[in-house]
Amino acid sequence: MNDTIAAIATPYGSGGIGVIRISGPKAFDIASKLFSKRQSRPQGCTALESHRVYHGYIFDPENRDIIDEVLLIPMKGPSSYTAQDVVEIQAHSGIIVLRTILDGILSQGARLSEPGEFTKRAFLNGRIDLTQAEAVADIINAKSANSLKFAASQNLGALKTQIQGLREKLIGFLALLEVSIDFSGDVEPLEPSTKEMAKFYNVIIDVLEKCQEFVKQHDDACFLKDGIRITICGAPNVGKSSLMNRLLEQDRSIVTAIPGTTRDPIEEGLNIDGIPFVITDTAGIHQTDDLVEIIGIEKAKDHITASDLVLFMKEPGTLFTDREFEKVVPLENQSGRKVIFVINKIDLEEGNLPKLSKKYQHIPQIEISALLNKGIKELRQKIVTISIADLDMEKSSVIPNLRHKKALEQAVESLEAVKTGLEQTLEEETMAIDIKNSIDSLGTITGETASLDILDSIFNNFCIGK
Repeated sequence: MNDTIAAIATPYGSGGIGVIRISGPKAFDIASKLFSKRQSRPQGCTALESHRVYHGYIFDPENRDIIDEVLLIPMKGPSSYTAQDVVEIQAHSGIIVLRTILDGILSQGARLSEPGEFTKRAFLNGRIDLTQAEAVADIINAKSANSLKFAASQNLGALKTQIQGLREKLIGFLALLEVSIDFSGDVEPLEPSTKEMAKFYNVIIDVLEKCQEFVKQHDDACFLKDGIRITICGAPNVGKSSLMNRLLEQDRSIVTAIPGTTRDPIEEGLNIDGIPFVITDTAGIHQTDDLVEIIGIEKAKDHITASDLVLFMKEPGTLFTDREFEKVVPLENQSGRKVIFVINKIDLEEGNLPKLSKKYQHIPQIEISALLNKGIKELRQKIVTISIADLDMEKSSVIPNLRHKKALEQAVESLEAVKTGLEQTLEEETMAIDIKNSIDSLGTITGETASLDILDSIFNNFCIGK
């Protein structure tokens, strides 16, 4: 981290502003060779006051021609994003102008940053912990207002604070065990009946329950980051593509009177009342000898299996049969899967609607006309209601990601072993090992015990310049 890095921090393309970021011990020296507050040769920025915005010009370091009129912000470490000396240059956005300025910076001794290296330096320098670093990516990739809210909370250290609190409780218990082990001849052995052991038994239960609660929060609310997966399915020409277009409020799927128009699944993001969804239109499921249709039907079934919510469509004049439904949503895939029975084309025939069998009376039913946009509002409301029926989004301030969840599950496993050890008076050495394992598992979440492989995996998924 003793070298100086630079990168374009904003997406490529034409626009009003593009930002170039420099971080490292030579950041000010490099910027001083390119920047001037006047339309004359660069006068330097080493004497500029930190955290002030300066208007000026960036020059080509070779021919001294002005490249662009800019705003420059010097930030002296450790009071910067990376905790190093940082210079940010706000130029006009455009591939050529930003690339030319960046090339000038690189020619003066900086190197191009690796993906996520600015945020990685912020982590390694103690400016943020690993949960806050991951929250940066979550903020950038937020798909809804709710996902942004949770990511922002995590970026402010909400998860970090709670995980550190749990680790401190366990470290206190571990210290007591190690004293008892190392000085067994000088101190009283820890007995289950002592107040001290009763106190730490309650600590273990408290930490265990909190870890289990975090795991449940991930299972309940991870969709806020990834989106709830919806699959529209049914027979050919039942109106699946028309329904998708109505829900998206745009013509995304091709709609014709010819059955089998959709072959490959068509996937698109959808936001309803601040909840992100990923909706898929699939091929009509039916018996066919067409090889292309057969492949499309198999893909449709794969999407149904992977989805969180299925919109099973029928039309008037047809029958609902358990056998037909179970071909589309097999019994082994029904466990925990949510389904809405959608009857389309009610504008053509108000009576003679298909009815659910007694076995599936629990499935909610919505009648719509995708052609006339009738019942679509009610369907959207039903989708939201069913999707988040068991979730209290106001209950927690953070949502652990999948990496956090796996670490928490490892901590739970170790803590349950400690709980058993306390109840059965197992050897203190054995319990100490399990306590250490749980502390290390929690430490991988915040970064204290995270391996280099974990760090590389996280930061390599960032964009260059972040």
